[in-house]
Amino acid sequence: MADLNEVRYVKRIIVGSDNPARIRTQAEIDDALALLNKCLTGTPKGTILGVEKSFTILHVGEHQVVMQWFAYHVGFPRKPVWLPDEEAPKPG
Repeated sequence: MADLNEVRYVKRIIVGSDNPARIRTQAEIDDALALLNKCLTGTPKGTILGVEKSFTILHVGEHQVVMQWFAYHVGFPRKPVWLPDEEAPKPG
């Protein structure tokens, strides 16, 4: 995909832990990486449009823990049929 005018669907994939109240397991991170790889190699083939990078320093007792995550924005000419549906936001 050479032109952004062809982008009709964007999928945001978070790799890492973005919520200090809920640290993602290694299996969840591996699943996100597998989805990212499938988005970049499957049909239709996606293109990375942008990457968000963030980190948070947490204090756990007397230790400091660095929590970081990346959010990849992958653009497609159409929504792939194999892509899971978005979860609906829960009210209140």
